[in-house]
Amino acid sequence: MRRIAVVPGSFDPVTLGHLDVIERAAGLFDELHVLVVHNPNKSALLPITQRVALLERAIVEGGLPDNIIVSSWSVGLLVDYCTDVGASVLVKGIRSQIDVAYETPMAIVNRNLAGVETIFLLPDPAHAHVSSSLVRQVAALGGDVAPYVPAAVASYLQGAKV
Repeated sequence: MRRIAVVPGSFDPVTLGHLDVIERAAGLFDELHVLVVHNPNKSALLPITQRVALLERAIVEGGLPDNIIVSSWSVGLLVDYCTDVGASVLVKGIRSQIDVAYETPMAIVNRNLAGVETIFLLPDPAHAHVSSSLVRQVAALGGDVAPYVPAAVASYLQGAKV
């Protein structure tokens, strides 16, 4: 039986912390879906198609395993996507207790709705302080985001003059 998992996120933009979690999750499962989702509570900087493209480039440039599939999902429940692809696990990166408090109720509901379990992975401490919103702020104010994001994202944001 193939072990299939999903790493969901807005990835607006993808950070080195995201890639760290994605790479480690890819080592735990036979197939890993990295799913760009729409978060109605956030105002997006990048369109979903651009986020998918940047994720795909970052995964290739980073030499991540080839068992990773990048996709997007904007309508319906996350567990519906999991059911569609045969995934029984969600993988979430957790940076702090705030993330745990936010993610725990969703993990319980996802298990109740579809039997999908959630695994929390801690990022490498070198990236634990970085969030996509912090990257967007630094970029908007003209700062160098290269230490926090893959090269493809840094180039894109620099060219976009966020």
